[in-house]
This record gives sequence, C-alpha cells and structure tokens, in this order.
Amino acid sequence: MTVKYLIGTDEAGYGPNLGPLVVSTSVWQVPEGTDGENLYDLLAEVVSQTPGRVKQTDRPVAVADSKKLYSPSKGLQHLERGLWAALNTLGRTADNWSGLFNALAPGSLDDLKTIPWYADYERTLPLDFAAEQLDALNGKFQDGLTDADVRLVELRSSVVFPGRFNRLVDQHASKGTALSNITFDLLSQVMQPLGNAPISIVCDKHGGRNRYGQILGEHFPDHLIEVHGEGRKKSTYRFGPADRRVKISFVSKGESHLPAALASMASKYLRELAMRAFNDFWQAKVPDLRPTAGYPQDAKRFKAEIADAQAALDIDDEILWRNR
Repeated sequence: MTVKYLIGTDEAGYGPNLGPLVVSTSVWQVPEGTDGENLYDLLAEVVSQTPGRVKQTDRPVAVADSKKLYSPSKGLQHLERGLWAALNTLGRTADNWSGLFNALAPGSLDDLKTIPWYADYERTLPLDFAAEQLDALNGKFQDGLTDADVRLVELRSSVVFPGRFNRLVDQHASKGTALSNITFDLLSQVMQPLGNAPISIVCDKHGGRNRYGQILGEHFPDHLIEVHGEGRKKSTYRFGPADRRVKISFVSKGESHLPAALASMASKYLRELAMRAFNDFWQAKVPDLRPTAGYPQDAKRFKAEIADAQAALDIDDEILWRNR
C-alpha cells in the first residue's frame, strides 16, 4: 500500500498575558489520496467531529476544534477521552499531571520545576473522565485505525512559559513570528524520523499572517520554498525532493482537518492543566481570589490582586507576565 503522512498543528494561549503558550502537532500515516478532511470519513466508525455522551464507550471519540469540545460548563471529559485514546495508541501512559506533560511535551518538566506554581504540583488524571472506561475505549479506537490502514505516528507539544515567550517575542520583534518559529521547530522535530513518503501539513493561521515563505526558508534552508498561493483564507507552499515532497498550508479554521483538530485538543488540555495549577497556587496565597483564564483584561485584575503576595514571595514578573 502506498502511504503518505498527514500533519496538523494548532496552539492554545496565543492571546493571554498569563500562563503558557502551547503549540502541538499530530502526525498520521494514511493511505495515499487521504487528506485531513476525508480522514474523518475513513475513521467514521471510531472518530466524530461532534461530542456524544462520554459514558457510552461504544461511541466514536470526538476529535475536533477544542473550542467545540471544552468549556468550563462541559468540563474536560471530551478532551480527555480523545487524548487518552491517542496516547494509548502511541503506547504511552499518563496517570498524573507531571506524567502527561512528560508524555506530550518531553523536557517540559525541567521548566516546570523552576516555576513556583508548578514545582510541587501534582494531580491524578484524567480529571473528568472515568479511568475505568479507558480499556474498552482504547481497544475500539485502535481497532478502527487498524481496519482503516491508518496509524497515529506522533502527538507532541511545545509548552512555552512566560520567560521564554518574552525572549522569543523580543528576538523576533513580533508575537506572530515567534509563534511561527515555535511551530516550525516542532515540525522539524516530528518530520525528521518520517520515511520517504509525501507529507501534507495543515497549520492554523499564525496571528493573521498571510506570508510564510521567508520564515519557512529559514527553517528548511536546504530546499527551495515554492509559493502556491497566499491569501486571507489559505497560504500554501511546497518544497523537498520528489520522494519526500512536502506541502504545507496555513488555513483559517485549520481545525476542520483531523490532524490539526487533535493538535488543538492537546494544546488546550495542557494549557487548562497549567492554568489550574497557577490558580490553585495563587488562591492559596490570596483569600477570596477569583481564578483567571489569563486573557488581557482579567489578567490585569488578577495581577493587581496578587501584587502584595507576589512581592512578599519575591516572584519576578519575568516568570509571571507575558509582555504581549
């Protein structure tokens, strides 16, 4: 069977001043002729774009834009159901907070240990999905992939905490360019071990940017970057040798492609876990403090309310506050 690779990327936390930016990617090996949208049709028995009742283990796993699957009222159960099925397929286990960060973002634990609100934090996972349902769910999901000749190859995240985020924005003089560099670094990592087969990549747009040719050339300097259209809805490029031709598209609402949707779920879940640890830390220091999601207006309120505790703990803004 002739195969190709589908890769999707997406982020969570691009806009906030508090908490990390998380960029994720998922890599799939699929039959030739499959793209990120008709992959849903190929996996219709085990994957759905709409969430169902999570207690029914025979229902398809929801893999969709994280904004459709998560809200404070819905909880994390739909994200957890899909992510645990994916991790099982990759042969990884994560039954606690630090284990999940290690499974999705190898190396992130070193950064977590240097930040007060993460250093000693731990929680059993999953939080909102019953762990005893995992065996039946995992078996059905894996069987569905096998029957469709589809393989999930990788699911990986890059977690960028405020200190590094600020340095990258200063270095690149643009938040959007910083996001592009983080994304392309992650793509380079996951593409390196892939075989000589065509690769098709879909990324959600980076901060409204329409032109990516120059920055792609900087990350893939051994190849001529061919421009195949640049616009508000979609910008597409191709590069690489004939036996490993790469097509990369930056698409508005890229989460309609299954690989980008799974990446969206991983990014959102890790960011939500990080913000829960962050809020727990500060609420233990400041009585009656309301939690924050970290977005600009509420972030200013939160920062003002923790100011005295922050000063008493001698915590520098560098590890707390994202400047853009």
